Amino acid sequence: MPLSTREILLCPVCGAAVDAHPDLLACSSGHRFDAARQGYFNLLTGRGTRFEADSAGMVEARENFLSGGHYEPLRNTLAGAAARLAPHASTVVDAGAGTGYYLRAVADRFPGAIPVALDISKFALRRAARRLPDGVSLVWDVWKQLPLQSGSADLLLNVFAPRNPAEFSRVLSPNGVLLVVTPQPGHLAELREQALLLQVPDGKAGDVVDSLAGSLKEIERNSLEFDMDLSPAAVKSAILMGPAARHYEQGQLDAAVERLEGHQRVSAAFTVQAFVHA
Repeated sequence: MPLSTREILLCPVCGAAVDAHPDLLACSSGHRFDAARQGYFNLLTGRGTRFEADSAGMVEARENFLSGGHYEPLRNTLAGAAARLAPHASTVVDAGAGTGYYLRAVADRFPGAIPVALDISKFALRRAARRLPDGVSLVWDVWKQLPLQSGSADLLLNVFAPRNPAEFSRVLSPNGVLLVVTPQPGHLAELREQALLLQVPDGKAGDVVDSLAGSLKEIERNSLEFDMDLSPAAVKSAILMGPAARHYEQGQLDAAVERLEGHQRVSAAFTVQAFVHA
């Protein structure tokens, strides 16, 4: 991995700068992190994290759904906003990157930029590492201090993921941009009406603004809505790729999906917000 990460990464043990070698991250104090066979690095040492990571099944479902192109309009919108609002970004960080689906599209708009994927799920980062051979994929808990140097992220993505306001503000460069994507109440409404998914609460965009208040200010907010034509298999993947997957017992979801009559017209509805330093 021929990257110059010394100005980007921090050692999670001692806070020293980290250099990247072909299969190794190492700091000046001698702390070393070997790459997993699949190409990612696990920086969670000691007790790790108390949060539950996405399982292999959830990640597979997400990959199956996204490979169908169902969220391609969102990916294109996010990449377009990134190129417009942060045209000179040299470091692109995705906090909660999952499989790297969105980060790959955004990084493609910035030739030569270093993409950094952070996620708590090693199963997701196995796929992210394959998508981002020009970047670095790190198993990390976004609620902890991020393993990034202050002011090192020119562009920070947060797509359907937890937010750490203090750390986002710390790592964002002085002229950096944070892009946040959240679902609207009407997102996948047809599936929620059939009790296949939990409801999305109102006011999520406002909650994002409130959570970042005092450190980052909103400069742009856009709504993206489109219809999807989902097969029963795609419906199942849409359910299994998110937290709702943990609420179904073995075989329960299969029975519910079997009751669907053919393809389903399903609404997608997102809010894309942009933030800069206050």
